[in-house]
Amino acid sequence: MTKTIKALRLQQPFGLDNIRVTEIADPGMPAAGEVRVRIKASSLNFHDYAVAAGYIPTEDGRIPLADGAGVVEAVGEGVDEFKVGDAVVSTFFPHWLSGPAPIADFRTTPGDGVDGYAREVVVCPAHFFTRQPQGYTHEQSATLTTAGLTAWRALVVDGNIQPGHSVLVLGSGGVSVFACQLAKSLGATVIATSSSDAKLAQYKALGADHCINYKSDPEWGTTVNKLTDGRGVDHVIEVGGPGTLPQSINAVAIGGHIALIGVLTGNEGMIPTTRLMAKQARLQGLIVGSRDDQKALVRALNVNGITPVVDKTFTLDQLADAFRYEEAGKHFGKICVTL
Repeated sequence: MTKTIKALRLQQPFGLDNIRVTEIADPGMPAAGEVRVRIKASSLNFHDYAVAAGYIPTEDGRIPLADGAGVVEAVGEGVDEFKVGDAVVSTFFPHWLSGPAPIADFRTTPGDGVDGYAREVVVCPAHFFTRQPQGYTHEQSATLTTAGLTAWRALVVDGNIQPGHSVLVLGSGGVSVFACQLAKSLGATVIATSSSDAKLAQYKALGADHCINYKSDPEWGTTVNKLTDGRGVDHVIEVGGPGTLPQSINAVAIGGHIALIGVLTGNEGMIPTTRLMAKQARLQGLIVGSRDDQKALVRALNVNGITPVVDKTFTLDQLADAFRYEEAGKHFGKICVTL
């Protein structure tokens, strides 16, 4: 009898009601250069939601979820980076190992262009994973693949953040919350925005220095300038896109850095280019980062004491409910699923 494992598949017509629980063939033992990993947890990202809901096209039967954390069950010949029992976490771009970005789409991203981690076991090349931070749970580690690494790249790799810098984080999703934690650990001042006073209180508890409710203060860019004595912030974690970018440009310092990581308010819109030019600011788009970037993040987390914020955890069978919770915008930080 063929051995099987549990998996979830997206089926047409795509939508949260068409996530199917199924059995697939066990992938077996790893070949040379591969590892067999028992997946223990994943975390949800807006990208995962967009694929599952049908907003981003994918193949019928795709196994969703870009993030996967688990335990190595077997290693193939020639694998010396990992051993049986190691706790590992997946990478968003499995073939981007180091250096500048070589890819501008999601054709190699698990859960989109290829099958993801909503399954009990995977057999993959060893470089698809890095080690987890010491002492992290699988749920906490699963938050690193997409959200944690995006925040790290925005602030450290691209932003070259320094002690004494100031950082503006927009909203309370996984990247923004992680960026707040990273920025504080690196000696920066943090200004956080949200439409929820309750979430702003959570930001305060994480160490945010100033909080702005953007619903009651739509000109929050001006407020940021007042809070920084007219200078503006060194870094903006921009997740909104066209609907928030004008205010982010108002808020950024002369010569500052805006990391464009999301388009929650739409794919296209007007940009005040004259204002951006006058600020001499750098507007840089980014999509997550390389394996070497992730390894550097893990090394940092082993010493800085940051614990990712996990808002709520669902079981794999409850993935549709987890996406609905994400869709409702109720979360602060990350939503996880366990296997």
